[in-house]
Amino acid sequence: RFHHTSTSHWCSCSKTISDEKYQDPFQLGKKDLKNLYEDIKKELLVSAAELKEMCDYYFDGKGKAFRPMIVVLMARACNIHHNNSKEVQASQRSVAIIAEMIHTASLVHDDVIDDANSRRGKRTLNQIWGERKAVLAGDFILSAASVALARIGNTTIISVLTQVIEDLVRGEFLQLGSKENENERFAHYLEKTFKKTASLIANSCKAVSILGCPDPKVHEIAYQYGKNVGIAFQLIDDVLDFTSCADHLGKPTAADLKLGLATGPVLFACRQFPEMNAMIMRRFSKPGDVERAWKYVLQSDGVQQTTYLAQRYCHAATREIRKLRPSPEREALVHLTEMVLMRDK
Repeated sequence: RFHHTSTSHWCSCSKTISDEKYQDPFQLGKKDLKNLYEDIKKELLVSAAELKEMCDYYFDGKGKAFRPMIVVLMARACNIHHNNSKEVQASQRSVAIIAEMIHTASLVHDDVIDDANSRRGKRTLNQIWGERKAVLAGDFILSAASVALARIGNTTIISVLTQVIEDLVRGEFLQLGSKENENERFAHYLEKTFKKTASLIANSCKAVSILGCPDPKVHEIAYQYGKNVGIAFQLIDDVLDFTSCADHLGKPTAADLKLGLATGPVLFACRQFPEMNAMIMRRFSKPGDVERAWKYVLQSDGVQQTTYLAQRYCHAATREIRKLRPSPEREALVHLTEMVLMRDK
């Protein structure tokens, strides 16, 4: 059911918004994200010099701040939809900060689990300071995020954002397991993708919509937009693992195969090359498995099918956000779905 032979119905989102003023999401969100990393460092006030150094290492201000940017744009879009308010509330901006902190803590922990040696083109915390200290640094960032969350003082928001932390852990457990049945395997992969990547974006979007608008329908729109964009983002990430050079991606290519993970391109390729089933079940652990699986994926339409699936999720995200009143922020969120599909790193 995931197979599509034509992309003709996937019009470019940039064409869609050509009648209205083009909005670059990063430019539009810039004002609200000014001093974002400085504010995060204030949340991480710590006396231990080494722990401070570890936190500063990741929050160096060089990240794209992709998640906080979505969150502030969604906040503005929902505020305008509700009462034409053009300002982001302090509590909504706090959600953007918390989202980035939770995301970074999850990267620190992921790198330990995966024994990764590079992230965003530089050495990982676990490589420099060792696994134990890296785990503790991730825990510390999560605890600081929890303190910032409690300060918002809204039990609904606390409930929504703590769900993210639960999903991250459950997603990691799902990634450690695998399914024999082909259909179950794909459902397992999509559930893992939601929990590890999309839940943070979905629930952060939902949180700022709750703070800005009392209408449950708007909360659902925000959640569904974040969920669909988040899944598409990860699907494209999984495609880039096969199509991007290591320099571009900031991590080694075929990294997922080397970790024993069967992502979208592999699962689609398996339908054309059933001999991959045995490799998937043994998590590409035999000598030559990674290289053979790599070749099968590139000989198949696995990359193309995964890209089509990402397009479907982006289309669903666009459909949701269009339910809000027109605003520059709404159009920027529409355009963002196109940027997710076009990214090369």
